[in-house]
Amino acid sequence: MADPESSEVPEAVAVPRRRFAFQLVWIIPIVAVLVGGWLGVRAWLERGPVITIVFKTAEGLEAGKTKIKYKDVEIGLVKTITLAPDRKGIVVTAEISKQAEDFLLTDTQFFVVRPRVTAGGVSGLGTLLSGAYIGLDIGKSKETKRHFVGLDVAPMITGEEAGTQFVLRADDIGSTDVGTPIYFRRLPVGQVVATALDKDGKGVTFTIFVQSPYDKFVTDNTRFWNASGIDVTVDASGVQLRTESLVSILVGGIAFQTEPGLTPGTPSAANTTFTLYPDRVQAFKQIDTVVDSYLLVFDGSVRGLSPGAPVDFRGVTIGEVTRIGVSIDPATFTFHMPVAVKIYPRRLASRQFVGEKLPVAESSEARLGRMRRFVANGLRAQLRSGNLLTGQLYVALDIFPDAPKIKGDPVAKDPPEIPTIPGTFEEFQEMFTRMAKKLENLPYDEVIGDARRVLASLDDTLKGVDVFLKKMDAELVPDVRRTLDGASLTLKNAESMLAAGSPLQSDLRATLTELNRTLASIRALADYLQQHPESLIRGKPAPTTP
Repeated sequence: MADPESSEVPEAVAVPRRRFAFQLVWIIPIVAVLVGGWLGVRAWLERGPVITIVFKTAEGLEAGKTKIKYKDVEIGLVKTITLAPDRKGIVVTAEISKQAEDFLLTDTQFFVVRPRVTAGGVSGLGTLLSGAYIGLDIGKSKETKRHFVGLDVAPMITGEEAGTQFVLRADDIGSTDVGTPIYFRRLPVGQVVATALDKDGKGVTFTIFVQSPYDKFVTDNTRFWNASGIDVTVDASGVQLRTESLVSILVGGIAFQTEPGLTPGTPSAANTTFTLYPDRVQAFKQIDTVVDSYLLVFDGSVRGLSPGAPVDFRGVTIGEVTRIGVSIDPATFTFHMPVAVKIYPRRLASRQFVGEKLPVAESSEARLGRMRRFVANGLRAQLRSGNLLTGQLYVALDIFPDAPKIKGDPVAKDPPEIPTIPGTFEEFQEMFTRMAKKLENLPYDEVIGDARRVLASLDDTLKGVDVFLKKMDAELVPDVRRTLDGASLTLKNAESMLAAGSPLQSDLRATLTELNRTLASIRALADYLQQHPESLIRGKPAPTTP
């Protein structure tokens, strides 16, 4: 008999365990992990380089917000801003986009763009609302770099702008500053991009940029001058006023041009150094390598003559005044006015009096010998007025054949001396002085007595004339009136005789009619004789009867 308890309990059956059972719930986490990994790899692959930029100050910069832009396109972002280890500036750590990695060259420049007002204009106004940002100027080097030193201000000219940089040197900065415009024939063609004091402190250096294609006009014969404000020159030539433009009056300017009379030549290379002259006159002043110094001694006043006044020879400037002094002769207590001048003999003439060309290299003895011959032939110096308005004087050299001969050899003195003669104004003063002396020596008492006698005699003469006129009025006027009355009656009679319908006019008309008939008969006779000249001998033939 079977056990009842055993028949009620089921028997367990062993089932083998499966190795792997995939659950659908794991699909979402797996996809999320794959996407995250792919995004991470992509971000790592697209991540740009990290650079550092050193600035003097962090004004306007903010970590996580300040952007790095090139041509207003965002190419990077400032990550952190820290103080430099030497505490002389700040270090900006920025991340640059992958596409801008090629911009990080050795000569690439970074700068903070802020609102800025210069002589060249106003820049960075957009940052008033958006805030400052870091800009860059891409260099031209082939080497890359990750650590940069930023500029304090944005450069005036970027490397992409076509043109050429040049260097100017001057004694002082004047009114020139960064952004000052550059003019060529009064056309703005560039600007000053940098100024610096020379290391020896004896001058200043300007870096200028001339835009293309105007930079080709800068050659070896080009002169630069300061065209700031209004250039007013008052000299023996008169009053001269020059300015480049209204902008140059307000903010200054620099102008350049090729020296007149010279060919422009080939364009100058970049960074060629030129001299910056204070004005146009000094820029185009003729440079003479041969200079002779002479002394002129005047006895009269030299008021109106100043250093720099021209020395003129018949309209051609051949020198200039360098110094004016005063000398006194203790023995006679007379004053003289010595005037030192420089003569440029190459300007004096292209040929000598004998017709020979001046040699290229001429000794000072030969030049003194030629000046000695000029003086012997009447060369003299004279002060003349260059402008009546300003009263400026200049020194005129000319040949005066009738000038008094000079004793000795003034050219042999040290320094050589050129004789002088009084100028036209001095001659006028001397003539006026002589006239004043003659007037002063006149016997005024005798002259006044004679004048009184002449006036008394003239009074008697006038009284006689008055009596004569009264007599003519009493005696002559009635006769004249009667004569005029007779002439009026005669004219009236003639008018009545010539009036229309008068007997005289009728007789005259009849006489003229008869005269006309007579002239007609004579004309007929003349015509007949012209046709029958034989009638003068034979007579007029008898008329034929039919």
